[in-house]
Amino acid sequence: MRVHLIAIGGSAMHNMALALNEKGFNVTGSDDEINEPSRSRLKTAGILPENIGWFPEKITSDIDAVILGMHAREDNPELIKAKELGLKVYSYPEYIFEATKDKTRVVVGGSHGKTTITAMILHVLHYHKIDTDFMVGAQLEGFNTMVKLTHDAPIAIIEGDEYLASPIDRRPKFHLYKPNIAILSGIAWDHINVFPTFDIYINQFEKFVDLIEPNGCLIYCNDDNELKKVAINSGKLNQISKIPYSIPKHTIKKGVSILEDDGHDIPLQIFGNHNLMNLNGARLVCNQLGLTDKDFYEAIQSFKGAAKRLELVKKTDNFAFYKDFAHSPSKLKATTQATKQQFTDRSLLACMELHTFSSLNETFLAEYNGSMNDANEAIVYFNPHTIAHKKLKPITEQQVFNYFNRADLKIFTDSNALIAYLKSKSLKNHVLLMMSSGNFDGIDFNQLSTELNLN
Repeated sequence: MRVHLIAIGGSAMHNMALALNEKGFNVTGSDDEINEPSRSRLKTAGILPENIGWFPEKITSDIDAVILGMHAREDNPELIKAKELGLKVYSYPEYIFEATKDKTRVVVGGSHGKTTITAMILHVLHYHKIDTDFMVGAQLEGFNTMVKLTHDAPIAIIEGDEYLASPIDRRPKFHLYKPNIAILSGIAWDHINVFPTFDIYINQFEKFVDLIEPNGCLIYCNDDNELKKVAINSGKLNQISKIPYSIPKHTIKKGVSILEDDGHDIPLQIFGNHNLMNLNGARLVCNQLGLTDKDFYEAIQSFKGAAKRLELVKKTDNFAFYKDFAHSPSKLKATTQATKQQFTDRSLLACMELHTFSSLNETFLAEYNGSMNDANEAIVYFNPHTIAHKKLKPITEQQVFNYFNRADLKIFTDSNALIAYLKSKSLKNHVLLMMSSGNFDGIDFNQLSTELNLN
């Protein structure tokens, strides 16, 4: 089987290439930019393109499948050549479905928590040595790649993103997977550049539920009112079962969240109501896959979380530093709230970066009203060059200040000034929380953690 990947250097695409190479396929690819860690990983596997750029001569009639990444454009010369030759061109999610169409597909969707729920399910299956294919949006401890596609695994666990499938396929990715078991964590408006109104955004989840296979199952967060309406009113023709979930019973003792189950205490390495809800949803998915609650709780105690999902950077007796992917208003609020609840005796310094298309859009900024109110001190960072690069209308510090609606909000537009400020503070008895889907323009969090004043 010969497969060619157009835009092989992307985070998801290079993991797909590694997975197909591991499967024994003949894998080639192209890209106009390949950065680390993609470059080194592709080179180690022997599938790094010899030259950077697009080369239509690479596209020949003996290629069985072409996979098109989001980074490519509609006028990509390799894509044009593939169409001329009549080759089968798949979007990334289309190929995931093609490779798993004969398996039991679990699709994890929702505006937040997708990666964490997927990671929890995979952790439990891995703990119990249950073979599964998967696609997840972060590098997980114990897994070599973010994608695994095999001939023999009977199950596929798929993180179902609602963003577009490819430059030539405007459907949301999760509409292409047709799950046997689906889980939805919640609905909070995002991707304003694709879904300009909340109603249009909600409709994507309604369609997703209707695409669950007949006699399939929908597991959904019962605490989300919008999602509850979607779950109740959708999927009627599919004869699917619907299972709600909420926050499980728990206590917090000395900074550790402990589940209460049938008289037994189950200490966890994760915390926060949103994480505990994610855990409960993951438990119900594992039940559907044949695992008991006892099996699940035994495994989940060793789960440390997915990368950049309340990921611990540094911890001492009187200080903790976490980084998180939170960037949308709902994620921002949930993460700051969870951290404050977990460390009630410490001052929370929360810093977030406006980085995504939606967050840098003046129309969407109003959604952030009150989203950082649980922090003792709140900082917002944005880079005007990022806004220019995304070809968006400039926003001002005053607009950000007004929309976040917090009188003591600090705003930075220079990452060096932000670092200098963080270093200038005494962070003894503090928790520092850095939140972004980016990296604050290259801040090295590990290095920063060694330079902070903890006295």
